[in-house]
Amino acid sequence: MIKTDDLLIARDGDLTTLTMNRPPANAVNTVLIAGLRDTIRELSTEASPPGIVLTGQGDRFFSAGGDINEVVSVEVAAPRIRLFHSLLCEMERYPAPIVCAVHGYAVGGALEFLLHADYVVANHECKIGFPEINHGLLPVTKGMRQAVQRLGLRQAQALLYWGDLIGAEKALEIGAIDEIVATSDVAGRAVEVCRHLRGKEQKLFAAIKRSLNETAQMNDDALEATTVEDLGAYLNVDSSADTRARFLSKSTKKA
Repeated sequence: MIKTDDLLIARDGDLTTLTMNRPPANAVNTVLIAGLRDTIRELSTEASPPGIVLTGQGDRFFSAGGDINEVVSVEVAAPRIRLFHSLLCEMERYPAPIVCAVHGYAVGGALEFLLHADYVVANHECKIGFPEINHGLLPVTKGMRQAVQRLGLRQAQALLYWGDLIGAEKALEIGAIDEIVATSDVAGRAVEVCRHLRGKEQKLFAAIKRSLNETAQMNDDALEATTVEDLGAYLNVDSSADTRARFLSKSTKKA
């Protein structure tokens, strides 16, 4: 893992909290992107990957998005964009839950984090958006595609074409966030949700997440192969068998 002051890493059993720590706005620079990417990649290789809570330091900003100071030329920006794309890929492929705990603004690249997370808890002051078109920039293409898949074409167009920010209630309405709580409750609720999801049978959770995130780009043959591969993965592990046995036991008692 890349350990820097820009990224705080706290492990608590089967949960890891990653805190973006670049005051005042937690702007995402190359060092922070690399730290997040490499940390998530390393955690994914563990025999039992922990749930991840991703948050930002302070109450006003989850993150203001990419550090525009690094977008000075194609030579400088292209490697950074490739790095950011690979971070989104690691989030998408991560086999355990990723939950975002959002205080305040989550815009640009930070909104792409929300769209690639499994659950998002935000406070009432949360504001999200893709302001890039008003700043002479673009989100990464993977992030725009994810916006369409998560929010629908019309909602993605509204955010991307206009570049306006929307508040928490509207974000909840369109599905960009999952839950709104008081600022003081955001961190605790995110941990609670992450622990609950992490408590699900891991092979099943990972298989569902992979199917939800990757199958839109697969043809029918690939879908069939994935289904068969997942079948072997969860039928041949004791934890899945125990889950099925408990369910069958409850069904028998009801009958």
